[in-house]
Amino acid sequence: MDQPQFRARVVLFDWDGTLLDSYAADQRAYLAMFRALGIEWGVREIDRHYSPDWYHVYRAARIPRTEWARADRLWRTAYRAERPALLPGARTVLRTLIRRFRLGLVTSGSRGRVRKQLREFEFTKRFSARVYSEDSLRKKPHPAPLQMALRILRAAPEECVYVGDSAQDIEMARRAGVRAIGVLGPFPTAERIRAAEPDLLLRSIRELPRYLRRAD
Repeated sequence: MDQPQFRARVVLFDWDGTLLDSYAADQRAYLAMFRALGIEWGVREIDRHYSPDWYHVYRAARIPRTEWARADRLWRTAYRAERPALLPGARTVLRTLIRRFRLGLVTSGSRGRVRKQLREFEFTKRFSARVYSEDSLRKKPHPAPLQMALRILRAAPEECVYVGDSAQDIEMARRAGVRAIGVLGPFPTAERIRAAEPDLLLRSIRELPRYLRRAD
C-alpha cells in the first residue's frame, strides 16, 4: 500500500533523537548524575524508564523532589563535555525542506543547551519558531508547547505536521490537532512510538521529504 502524502505549509520538529543523535550523550550524563547522587542505576534502568520528561526518570529512580534541582545541575554539568552529532541526513533534510516550507522546533530540551547546539550546527535561522522546555509550564505530551509554536507562526493545526521520535511527541501532536509523523531514532522509544500509531512512521529522517507536499 502506498504511504500517504502530507500537504502542509509548516513542518515542526522535535530535536533530540529526531535531528540530533544524542541518546549516548544523554545516557552518559544520566550515569554521571546517578553516580554523584549515589543511585545504583545503569544503562538497563535508563533505557527502561527513559522519557522526554526527565522528571519521569527522576520519579522512577526515586530521587526526592527536593533533590531535582541538584540532579538537573549534575546532568547539565556532565553533558557539557558531550558533542553529539546530527543524525544521518538531518542537515540535507532541513536544507531541502526550507525551500518549500516554514520550519519550527518544539523540544523538551533546555533553552541554553539546544540554542548552543543550534548555533554550532548553524541551524538557528532554519527555524522560524523555537519552543524550548522553559517556554511552557506544561510539557509533552500536553499540546501547549506545540500550540505555542503555532501561535508564533500564525499557522492553523491543519497546515502543519510535527515530526518526533517518541510516543509523547505523537500524543502532543494529536492533542493539538496536528498530523504526527514518527521517526525511529537512537532513543529506546521504538516500541512505544509504534504503539502510539502516528499518521506515518519513518525508519530514518532521510525519508521525510518524499512524503511532504507544499499546500498552496
